[in-house]
Amino acid sequence: MRALAANGYTIYFNETGYEALHSLIQGNTYSSIFVLVDEHTNEYCLPQFLGQIATETRIEIIEIEAGEDTKTIATCMEIWSILSDLGADRKSLMISLGGGVVTDIGGFVAATYKRGIDFINVPTSLLGMVDAAIGGKNGVDLGSLKNQIGLVSVPKIVIIDSTFLETLSPREMRSGLAEMLKHGLIYDKKYWEQFLDLKTLDMSDFDSLLYRSIEIKNEIVLQDPKEHSIRKALNFGHTLGHAIESHFLTSSFPLVHGEAVAIGMQLESFISMKKGSLSSEEYYQIKYVLTNLYEVRAFTHNDIQSVLDLLIHDKKNEYGKVQFVLLQGIGATAINQIVENELIEAAFEDYFFQ
Repeated sequence: MRALAANGYTIYFNETGYEALHSLIQGNTYSSIFVLVDEHTNEYCLPQFLGQIATETRIEIIEIEAGEDTKTIATCMEIWSILSDLGADRKSLMISLGGGVVTDIGGFVAATYKRGIDFINVPTSLLGMVDAAIGGKNGVDLGSLKNQIGLVSVPKIVIIDSTFLETLSPREMRSGLAEMLKHGLIYDKKYWEQFLDLKTLDMSDFDSLLYRSIEIKNEIVLQDPKEHSIRKALNFGHTLGHAIESHFLTSSFPLVHGEAVAIGMQLESFISMKKGSLSSEEYYQIKYVLTNLYEVRAFTHNDIQSVLDLLIHDKKNEYGKVQFVLLQGIGATAINQIVENELIEAAFEDYFFQ
């Protein structure tokens, strides 16, 4: 698979990624290399990754706990302190080896430590590969509010090694798949249609589906790096999805990101249909795919009210108005859409009463 030129960096795939890593390390006089992992990637991915690095430069491993609860300023402070204690300077390199939480934190820490050191993203989850590690967004949560603190800073390179997907659970794979489905819904109808019958999907072709998903996100980001216009389309399903994820974050059975986004996409597709920009046939096609992939989560009246209250904190909001991304048919979107609470509540009723 050919490399993709991104906004100030390059996305490499499989073997070519490690070749690019060697060139980068050899071409820069890095004083030290820090690899950020969580306990899972430390065990399952780090040995394979270190086996690909040939350098005399000092390598240090920093491990954080896995999970969304770790994505906090407190974690960043611990990492900044470790970097300082281990003598990291402005010529150090940070490599984030992990899923979306690790790459989000690693990029944020690197971009702010001593006003910025070089960093590389090596996503090991499907969600990280098709979404979190691409586009330059880095940051942490503020309490239960998703991605409230952060900045845009691009890595030197991104390495997509699809063999890391073999370490994932089916639930983690479905979480990442939600973002792939989103890319088809907002940008490429033919790509979406490849997922209509997953039973006939040849998983030996998964690399090509993975590649196209990353290509779609990269194409959108190249057109709008700072999210002033078309990049907002990538938030389809996330306005309600992030609020749902935040609401259930402290429950006995929290949702992973892709599960919450899948619910958000179904709800926002229903809203699109009710507003007349999505046909009923297209909506029921979307609903069929999503409900066959993701377990339906029950919502009480209090749950729905909590989600509505959380919407005011969405990053896309402007002048106190909640901004939605809605579908204009499969493969196209309308951004900055205002949606009445009554319509959101109707969407929840349609979702829960299958």
